[in-house]
Amino acid sequence: MLRHHWRDIQDGFSDPAELNKILVFQSDELRWTAQKRGLWSLEYKQELTSPLCIAAAQGFTDCLLYLLEHGAHPNLSAGGKASLHEACSNGNTECAELLLEHGANPNQLTEDGLAPLHLCRTPQSLRCAKALVRHGANVDLPTEEEEDTPLLIAARHGLPHHAQLFLRYGANINHTSSSGETALGAACLEAQQQLGEDQNEGHLQVCRLLLSYGASVNLADNEHRTPLHKAARNVQISLVQLLLDHGADINAIDYNGCSPLSNVLQNAILRQEWQPDIVVQTLLNHGSIKVWPQALLKVLAACAAAPKTVEILFNSYTLVPVTYKWVEAIPEDIFKLHRSFYDSLFALEYKPRSLQHLCRSALRKVFGKYCYLFIPRLPVPKMLQDYLLLKPEGYIN
Repeated sequence: MLRHHWRDIQDGFSDPAELNKILVFQSDELRWTAQKRGLWSLEYKQELTSPLCIAAAQGFTDCLLYLLEHGAHPNLSAGGKASLHEACSNGNTECAELLLEHGANPNQLTEDGLAPLHLCRTPQSLRCAKALVRHGANVDLPTEEEEDTPLLIAARHGLPHHAQLFLRYGANINHTSSSGETALGAACLEAQQQLGEDQNEGHLQVCRLLLSYGASVNLADNEHRTPLHKAARNVQISLVQLLLDHGADINAIDYNGCSPLSNVLQNAILRQEWQPDIVVQTLLNHGSIKVWPQALLKVLAACAAAPKTVEILFNSYTLVPVTYKWVEAIPEDIFKLHRSFYDSLFALEYKPRSLQHLCRSALRKVFGKYCYLFIPRLPVPKMLQDYLLLKPEGYIN
């Protein structure tokens, strides 16, 4: 609109009050509105804005400069947002810098309690974030409701350069939100492979950065979930390994009584293409407490379509009796699809395990939580090392 009427704007607006008028637009969205007590009507939602907000949101730098030079107020809040919020949420750096140079408040909050830094949520907004901190934006300012800091938001969105910027300016690395979430926990929670490798790599980079700055690896949220719980639940093997390398408590129990191993088993079917078996294998080789043997039947039923996961978990026990109930727990279509594996498993019904397996169990008991460290150093063939480390073979011996 401003672009199409640029000449009109230059020729008019002799009164600064005109530049600061609140504009009302009717959107296509319908919402229920209470006219009187007990009387509701369906009306089109109205949106409030200002010429300055429109220019900042659209990146119209020349128009924005003209408005500012002719008396537009940089901190005018229309519809709950000021023009600086609009510029930052849209990654319009030149507009943000202009507003800051003309006195925009870098810590002004929207009606939802968000500062401009909280709205820098894309890679394109990095320069906006840099401009804000140069002009005194508070890197530890929390949002009003969730109490999220800019660092926590950057971690949640997988933005390592934003996170590094905030840390250089002294951000509290272990700040907890109203839900007890930390920046490290938020990054682990939001890391999802289906969003694409680039974005997932961003969360991994954020976690590496946070840990290098001394983030607490075992700080749990209000549900007692640690970063390792979240990484395991999302079947993020790189994150799981990173957290373990930095001393994550592999047997931490959350509010629901779940360990990281339990979390990955719960999602083994939903995220089978992400190789949950490797996460299970890694956790067991680092000393994870195994599932209670009496609960294995439930795990088998839940993970039947992920035979590699079942194989690794089953082989982590010295001996678990296989009964007819196990056969009944496998859906017929799953059994047919993975028949060779389940035939080898059910062949052990009421039978002892092989001497080879018993020797493996004895060695693993000796090495305990250091299986991952000592087994690769044994002077034995790589194939045997893999066997000791529970690498799946596709059958049970």
